[in-house]
Amino acid sequence: MSKKIFILLGHPDKDSFNFTLADEYQRGAEEIGHEVRRMNLGDLKFDPILHHGYRVIQELEPDLRTFQENVCWCDHFIIFYPSWWSTMPALLKGLFDRTWLPGFAFCFTSEFTWQRSLKGRSATMVITSDTIPIVQRIIFGDTTNELKKGILWFAGFGPIRVLKFGYLKHFSSTARRERIKRKVFNLGRKAQ
Repeated sequence: MSKKIFILLGHPDKDSFNFTLADEYQRGAEEIGHEVRRMNLGDLKFDPILHHGYRVIQELEPDLRTFQENVCWCDHFIIFYPSWWSTMPALLKGLFDRTWLPGFAFCFTSEFTWQRSLKGRSATMVITSDTIPIVQRIIFGDTTNELKKGILWFAGFGPIRVLKFGYLKHFSSTARRERIKRKVFNLGRKAQ
């Protein structure tokens, strides 16, 4: 069964391994017949700062409106990004700060409950790092919670899959990178 997949490259640099992985995923998904839309964070034109919190909603730039449309359109949302200082890049966080607004991603129904407006969609987070994932987890805990639970789950996404590839910069052979690319290509074919 064909799925509608929205790919977000959350690394601002197109010369990154994340870009290569997003390409591999897209190639796998399109080869099998999935419908794909993609946005590259580095191409988007927007102010990443939520200047007044939710007190004053800033007008969304065209790229942010397109991002929201793609999120609503998709069955599956996949985000590729590097772990910088054990979190997502600031520009990626700014994208969610500006677009994950009340009335779009969620709506509070009382002081303690909310409507999760984006239910019915699955998500995958593909995270690259120069640190060994188990070492990062031991030292810093689960560094995926900000995006996984605080953003995606809060808005209704589920299931949410996390794939981490670590120890990439200094200890990654060409053969290992090719294995990672093949794994991500196959992930695209399965729309996971």
